[in-house]
This record gives sequence, structure tokens and C-alpha cells, in this order.
Amino acid sequence: MKLARSIQACNKPDKGCVLTIGNFDGVHRGHQEVVRGLVEHSRTMGLPAILMTFFPTPQEYFRAAEAAPRLTSLTTRYLYLKDSGIDTLMALPFNQSLARTSAEDFILEYIVKGLSTRFLMAGDDFRFGSERRGDYAMLKSFGLDHGFELTRCTTVEEAGSRISSTRIRLALKDGDLELAERLLGRQYEVIGRVRRGDQRGRTWGFPTLNLPFKHKPPMLGVFAVKVEINTQVFAGVANLGARPTVDGEKVLLEVHLFDFSQDVYGQRVRVKFIQKIRDEHRFDTFDALKQQIAEDCKVARLIHESA
Repeated sequence: MKLARSIQACNKPDKGCVLTIGNFDGVHRGHQEVVRGLVEHSRTMGLPAILMTFFPTPQEYFRAAEAAPRLTSLTTRYLYLKDSGIDTLMALPFNQSLARTSAEDFILEYIVKGLSTRFLMAGDDFRFGSERRGDYAMLKSFGLDHGFELTRCTTVEEAGSRISSTRIRLALKDGDLELAERLLGRQYEVIGRVRRGDQRGRTWGFPTLNLPFKHKPPMLGVFAVKVEINTQVFAGVANLGARPTVDGEKVLLEVHLFDFSQDVYGQRVRVKFIQKIRDEHRFDTFDALKQQIAEDCKVARLIHESA
């Protein structure tokens, strides 16, 4: 699967394409159903399948710090989609120029002229263009005039309610990792490269793998986790938060693995969240924090043993 950051980099298909558009944050079960339909139609029509998304999302562009937390980075979305059968993941930078583009111009410049779209999948609630004037009805009208077919994305439900990224964020915020897993179709995880930290945990006897966060996480706290490194899986405990006792500034994912001594700096790892242990909070002294970390490790080991 190719990753393109512009229409030009996508290489305009000679005979057109099959297209869907959305944020696809989380690539949850509802998204997966859309992708399956997209790929099925592309194979039937003999046209490439293109998934168009935006990075940052429109909400992040307009609302900045007040935007909803991300479930997945762009790299993670790419990893989840790369074996799906999609030919191109088009991640358009959402900037001032795109924000000012009218809904009509967006359809003409991107969907019609840019990609020669023949078949488009969109949700009933899809809004686009300046002031969010574009909707399903407008796409339907333009499709009739410009020769592309339009179909609604399939809605997938869990326990009688629609699966959505918003619902997953609420489940994670509430610490309901089991519900999040049912909605996602897999355990919630963070994928990233291990960076060097301040080595404080090592001096305390709890060395950690550190994964910096460039965006607001959907949940905070201490968790029992499993970490996949080069196909091997290790049990551990993790703190996801701003470390209020240490500095309280940047959000960081710190993972302490049990019985682990490998050097994995720079390697990509997958941290899978199993169960929440407690909320993150500030301790009066480092000794109190160290004592709590030791207790968290005991609780995490019991969780792993009972799993």
C-alpha cells in the first residue's frame, strides 16, 4: 500500500478509482467493514482502491487543544491498513488552504478531477468543505452530474449501539478496556519507537521503555500491559501520563517489563493494554512513588497470572 500526502503523489488512476473518505481514527470494526467493502468494489470494477484521510484531522486543526484525543497516529493507521488490499492511503495535510476550500470545489478538485472517482463510499453524517456545507445529498447530486456512483458506508453495531471512535474514546476514558477491545476488534494498543529517557526508573530498580506522545492520549493511568517486540511478547506494567511527581509536563508512555534486559532503543514496539490498575496521581516524595510502583508491579503480575 502506498502512502501519498497529496493528489499529485497519488498518481492519478488512468481509468478512475474506488474511493472512501474519513478520519478512520482507530481503524475500528466499523472502519474495517468500510475497508472490506471498498476493496471488494475495487476488485469487482478492476480499479484501484483509495482511502482518503486528513492529518491533522479537521477537528484538531480548528479546535487544537480542545480536540478529541487521537486513538491512533498516522503511522499506526498505515500499519493497520497496509495488508487490507487498499492500494493507496492518501493522507492530506489539513491546512488553511484546505479549510477554505468550498464543498463544491472539494468535490471537483479532489474527487472528480484529481482522482477521476468512479465509485465513492461515504457516511450519512459525512460533512466536508468550508463551513461543513458539503453532505451526502451534495455528493449524490454531483455524482449524477460527473459520473461517479455513491453508496452509504455500512453501520456496524455492538450491543445495539453504533461503533464509533467517540464511543471507543469514552470506553478508554472510563477504563473499560474490554468494551474498547470489542469495538476495535483487537486490544487497544500504542505502537511507537523506544526513546531514551532520563534513566530515573533504572536507578530505582524499575527500568522502562519510553514512548513519547505527540498528541493527547485517550486515557491516563497505570495499566497491566503486554509488549510485542520482534514477535516476542513480554508482560509488564505501564504508566501513561504526564508524570506529575517528576515534572508533570509532557505526556509519556513508560513501560516496565518483568524479567527483561534487552537493549531495544530505536525499535518499534506494540504496547497492548490489558487492564487498568489505577489513576495517575502526584506523590509527595519520590520514596512514596517508588513504593507505589513496587505495588503496581505486584498487582500487574497477578493480573497476568490470572489471564
